[in-house]
Formats: sequence, C-alpha cells, structure tokens
Amino acid sequence: MSKYKIALMGGDGTGPEVMAEAVKVVRAAAARCNITLETTTYDFGGNRYLATGEILPDSALDEFRKHDAILLGAIGHPDVKPGILEKGILLRTRFELDQYINLRPVKLYPNVETPIKNKGPEDIDFVVVRENSAGLYTGFGGVQKKNTPHEVAEQCMVYTRFEVDRCLKFAFDLARKRNKTNTLTLCGKTNVLTFVYDLWERAFHAMGAADYPDIKREYAHVDAITMWMVKNPEWFDVIVTGNMFGDIITDLGAMVQGGMGIAAGGNINPEGVSMFEPIGGSAPKYTGLNVINPLACIFAGHMMLDYLGEQEAADLIEKACIGFLKSGKLPGMSAKEIKESGMSTTKIGDDIANRVATL
Repeated sequence: MSKYKIALMGGDGTGPEVMAEAVKVVRAAAARCNITLETTTYDFGGNRYLATGEILPDSALDEFRKHDAILLGAIGHPDVKPGILEKGILLRTRFELDQYINLRPVKLYPNVETPIKNKGPEDIDFVVVRENSAGLYTGFGGVQKKNTPHEVAEQCMVYTRFEVDRCLKFAFDLARKRNKTNTLTLCGKTNVLTFVYDLWERAFHAMGAADYPDIKREYAHVDAITMWMVKNPEWFDVIVTGNMFGDIITDLGAMVQGGMGIAAGGNINPEGVSMFEPIGGSAPKYTGLNVINPLACIFAGHMMLDYLGEQEAADLIEKACIGFLKSGKLPGMSAKEIKESGMSTTKIGDDIANRVATL
C-alpha cells in the first residue's frame, strides 16, 4: 500500500469548489489502487490576507516540505491588488521550494473544441517544459528617479549554467520517457538575446550529444514557435524554454488544447515537493454558483498522481475524463454552457469519480 501526504490549498474564488471535485476524483482513484491519502487543508489566499494581513508565513513553507505534493485551486481576489497574492503565495512557493520546472501538457481530448481548423486529438499532444525559477521573474533590477521624466526601470534576465542544465536534463528525460517522436525542441531567441540563449543553445547541444544521442534536437525562435503551435502543432513532442517565453507559449498552448478550463500544470522539484494546479483563474464572479468547470483541477490531480509514480491511478482518472467528455454531457467549457447543459461543478466531479470507481 502506498501512502502520501498531500497539502490542499483551495485559494480564492471558485478555487475551493474545483479543488473539492479534484480531491473527490483523486480519492476514487486512490481507493481503486490501494493508495492512502492523508490531506491537510490550508486557507492561504485573499480572504485570509484581508482578514489578517498574512500572505504566506514561513511556517507554511516548513509544513509544505513535510508533504509529498501540493494541490492548488486558484489564487486571485478582486479586493486584493494584483501581484500581492501571486507573488506572495505562488511565486514564493515556487522559489522557496525550488520548483524549477513548470510542466505544461498540451493535449486535445475528444469532444473538446480547438480554435485551430482541421486539427484533432491526433495532432495536438505535446509538452512544454518551462524553466520556473530564474530569468526575468526573479526580480533582478530596480527603479531610479521614479515618477520623474528621467525614470529608469531595469529588469534583468539572468541564468546560470547550473539552472539551464537541470532544466534541460528534465526535458531530455521527459522526451525519452514519452517515447513519442523522441524530439526535443529548444525555444529561444538567439538572434537577439545573444548572451542568454547562446548559453541555452550551447548547453542544449552539449548535453544532447553527450547523454541523449537517441533524442533528436531541434531549435526554433520563440516567434516561430508561436506560429507553428497554431499552424502545425503535430510537429512538437517536447518543447523546452526559459521562464518568460514559457509563460507566454503555455497560455497559447492552453487555448490550442481547448481553453483554460481544461489545462493543468505542475510546478516540479524532482528532488523535493511539487505543486499542481489548474491554469484558469479564480473566476470570482462565479463563486458559490456551482457552474465552474472542474476538469482542469481534476487533470491537475491526474498529473499529481502521475508525478508520484502512481501510473495506474493516473490512467484511471484520464480514462474517466475521456469517457465523460465523449459522453456529450458537457457541450462546452464555459460556466454558461455548463449551466444550460444541466450539469454543475459537483455533477461533473460526481460523474468522473463514478467512472473511476467502475472502470
């Protein structure tokens, strides 16, 4: 019997609602596969911040380190200035737990509509590996002479060879594990960012030649990547890139696979504690209405089990989700479509959990 300690952070808006359905489905899979889950719920988010002024205490990070994984609902409160919660909870957790990989599967499932003409599930199935702990998002820089005509703002993209190498290694290993086309594509901008992405490209080819001769190596500028993700998504297997470019192309990837309502991601520390989350926001205007789509959070739970090495349980969730999507019960991903269909957040979770239990 496997046993795991999971930290649950519902967060803001509809985050706790989708989290409840993801946990319901994960527990159904765990029961089928003789897995014991011990969960601890944390209330960090906008409501706690407004009531106490506390964002994420140091003690919380110490507690997170005692868990096997973290499952997150959503962060973002309409009464809290943008950036406070995102930096104070999401970015701080990523940085302090050294979750240096952001893993974003881009997979189109049956009966999910993509905005790309004449493309189906057989065409859209790739993964983006985004470096998650360095680059522009670490805050190197500053402001001088603020609010004057001579204001200077500086923010620097900084990478070490160590940071680049560990991200590349994860991506090469993933390409080998997927065993799809055994192709790893480096997304960069070597014609303009000639220092940083020269480092990435040299490290990419050095590692590939030395340790991964079975993996085909390709390179494309980020602007070309965005074009080809729309025109020929079937070209990609695994894409690896830096923090900022990864942030941009993964949102494009989410739309390619059918929208934020189905996209999930992982913030991975292969040697430590990782955090899994739906990509959509907290959707505060729908809070408590039971009409938000929980599929993205359920797929985050699927990713979590897969990361923990529970492949059978993860496969059960994916098969159950595919069965639900094929059933036609959900005509679309929006709150309006869910409400008009007669479904609800809890009904979707119940349906998928029942499928997991009976597959």
